[in-house]
Amino acid sequence: MVILPKWVRGLALVLAFYSPVAFAENAASIRVALYDDAGAVGKGVPSVSEILKHAGGYEITTFKTGDIAKGVLENKDVVIFTGGSGSKEGTTIGDAGREAVKKFVQDGGGYLGICAGAYLACSKYPWSLGLLDAQTVSSKWRRGVGDVQLEITPAGQHLSSLSTEKRNIHYANGPIIKPAGRTDLAPYEPLAFFRTELAEHDSPVGAMVNSPAIVRGRFGKGRVIISSPHPEQTPGLEIIVERAVHWLATGDKP
Repeated sequence: MVILPKWVRGLALVLAFYSPVAFAENAASIRVALYDDAGAVGKGVPSVSEILKHAGGYEITTFKTGDIAKGVLENKDVVIFTGGSGSKEGTTIGDAGREAVKKFVQDGGGYLGICAGAYLACSKYPWSLGLLDAQTVSSKWRRGVGDVQLEITPAGQHLSSLSTEKRNIHYANGPIIKPAGRTDLAPYEPLAFFRTELAEHDSPVGAMVNSPAIVRGRFGKGRVIISSPHPEQTPGLEIIVERAVHWLATGDKP
């Protein structure tokens, strides 16, 4: 099998979406590796799978920790870590797995982290990947589960085609972030902000309001998007997931 460089595949993907020329299905498909092992629990994996399958043009491979060493990330365009426990995901894939994911992104792959997967991408945890200049504002992460209000930024509107009006989104103890002060990483760009909050279990009141809810950044040659809340589990906002994966693979809006 001939393995095309990532830039060639990226060009083919863009042309497949914009051109009337019919490309073979394999050439047009965005190849996604979706983590489905310890730490990834709840509706995240099946919801993301269903969204991408319904959208079409995505080749989805679910993988376990042991598959990383077997090369599951080779020839993939995007890796996704969904909700559950970021520390469990990070410790389960271990040092070697974390280095493999970092190298995948650094070499030009895309990373999407939702809730736990967002924690995993942050800096300053011993089990995290450090893909973004982001850290949590407090160690008290049990803020609660429920709907909160989200406002999409102009950059997020361009990515998702959703309007900038405020809307509700499902939240389940996702990270509340601020810059980590890492000079080796570029600043992240907010795609959406929280406009209301949950602040249960003695978590700091006011820390969540107006903080970034969804951000994107660069790591090496690759792209990163993390979402603290759950667009994949919010009716009407599932498109954020599909458009995020497409941007991560191609750098372009569908």
